[in-house]
Amino acid sequence: MFRLPQAVRGFGTTFVTMFRHTATEQYPEQKKKFPPKPRFHGRHQLNRHPDGLEKCVGCELCAWACPADAIFVQGADNTDVERHSPGERYGAVYQINYSRCILCGLCIEACPTRALTMTNEYELADHSRERLIYEKADLLAPLLPGMAAPPHSMAAGATEGDYYRGQVSGATPEQMAEVEARAGGAERGSRESRGVA
Repeated sequence: MFRLPQAVRGFGTTFVTMFRHTATEQYPEQKKKFPPKPRFHGRHQLNRHPDGLEKCVGCELCAWACPADAIFVQGADNTDVERHSPGERYGAVYQINYSRCILCGLCIEACPTRALTMTNEYELADHSRERLIYEKADLLAPLLPGMAAPPHSMAAGATEGDYYRGQVSGATPEQMAEVEARAGGAERGSRESRGVA
């Protein structure tokens, strides 16, 4: 049986494809949204306790577990005046470089406090490398109703263990008052610096 040479068969595929209709998608202006599967690993999220304190204790285990070296964490100590997490430390600087991240999920497996999880968000492409470095503010979970924005003290009578056992259900009135007083003092300070009475 006669067979055409490999080169002719290859060009035949190209020749047939030339007459097919091409469909160009105008992405991202017009896109078909296909939701990912529930277990899909996408963009990371730094979670909060129910009263608003951060779960991240700045242990840097996620950075050590990352095979692509895409995570940078710098911990700092909590004080009685400025408390961001129920532990002794918190993640003062938290960065994920998504130009390097391979979305493997090893970082969330290493996290001892379940502070770091992965969402279903998968559209992470950008035109700039700088915008692919997500800072802590980009990664923190939003404040839900019943949460107070840190820094603030722990719930009265609660220990660090109570937080991690899930025994704190939301911000107490004392914590809310502390945050409002701090915000009021900051507003007064900014008015004084501008010379407004």
